[in-house]
Amino acid sequence: MDWSPSASSIRATSSVGVYGAVLKKQQITDAQYREMIATTTQLNTPGRRLARLSGVHALTDVTGFGLLGHLLEVCKGSGVHATVRWNAVPLLTAARELAAAGHVTGGSGRNWKGYGNLVDLGGYGEIERALLTDPQTSGGLLVACAPEATDEVLQGFQSEGFRHAAVIGEVGAGAPGITVV
Repeated sequence: MDWSPSASSIRATSSVGVYGAVLKKQQITDAQYREMIATTTQLNTPGRRLARLSGVHALTDVTGFGLLGHLLEVCKGSGVHATVRWNAVPLLTAARELAAAGHVTGGSGRNWKGYGNLVDLGGYGEIERALLTDPQTSGGLLVACAPEATDEVLQGFQSEGFRHAAVIGEVGAGAPGITVV
């Protein structure tokens, strides 16, 4: 892939797996269930439109390997390093609270064991790690694009109803891996 020195990583809402874990335990509220269904039935709709943009370098859905796993695959395949700004990662409304209450999937831990050696979590702990490695069904799209295409990509998400799509970090030169800041 032809990467610019500082491509942007843009991401729609995350943490569908946590909501799924709560659903399996039959502890999900009506509002959380509606949010999960609305999110999972919408998440991949802008993909075709975004893939046509010349500034888009990579586009992948986030599923079983979680956000970090899918971003890491892009980094390894392209020989680049990514920086993810934790505070910019969009989450479903109660995801952090639910994860803190222990509603995380076993897959999250297995994901970390599989690729955690290539991720620097900085000062972040178990809750952030669980959310960033959250295996998901229809977990949304991760887009790497040229910095000058960022606004157009965000508009593509917004035109499909994604109010929470956000730039979550950058991709640049360096050994394949991810740093969370």
